[in-house]
This record gives sequence, C-alpha cells and structure tokens, in this order.
Amino acid sequence: MCSLCGILGGNEHWADAVARPGVYTRNVERIDRRRERANRVAAANRVLSAFALSLSDWQGASYVIASRTGKNEVFEDLGQLWPVAERMIGRACDPLDPDLIARIEAMGDG
Repeated sequence: MCSLCGILGGNEHWADAVARPGVYTRNVERIDRRRERANRVAAANRVLSAFALSLSDWQGASYVIASRTGKNEVFEDLGQLWPVAERMIGRACDPLDPDLIARIEAMGDG
C-alpha cells in the first residue's frame, strides 16, 4: 500500500482511543490520546529492539517501522505490526516468547 492510501484509510484499530459519541474512552482529549499512542509506541519499541527494529508514530495516523539498515515501511494500525516486522527481517517475531520477555524484564524496561 502506498503511504497516501495508508493515511486516508481511516480504519481504527481496537487499541486506538477514539473520541466519538457512544464509544467509551477515558481519553477524550486529543493530547491524552496522543500520549496513550506514544506509550504504545514506547512499549512496542522495547520488544522491537530485540529484532533490531524501531517503531515511530507518523502524524498520529500511521506508524513507520524501520530497521537499522534504513529499510522502513508505513502501516496503518498496530494490528499490522508483527506481520510487517516479520516480513522486514525475514523470520518470525514472537513478542510473547518467554526468553524475550525475561530479557526485557532483566533490562528493567518491562
């Protein structure tokens, strides 16, 4: 998908807080939703660092995942994160791997 299509898509992932009548969220203010999104990016980066990848928010509408070699890809929501990460590095990425979790906890970032 091209970057423009990714931005215009508009599908919301269940993890994203939204401010719409009838949709519950404690983060009704835009700044609170952005802070929550930044926290999700930081949590994902703690795991992605084990795979030499990093995630960044792009305009609050999409995400960019990048490798240390400069390869990157734009995607719309966190539901696409692990398939995109696996495609980028060419192997499985299991964020629930017990050894990975133990390493993250040992670093004090978990």
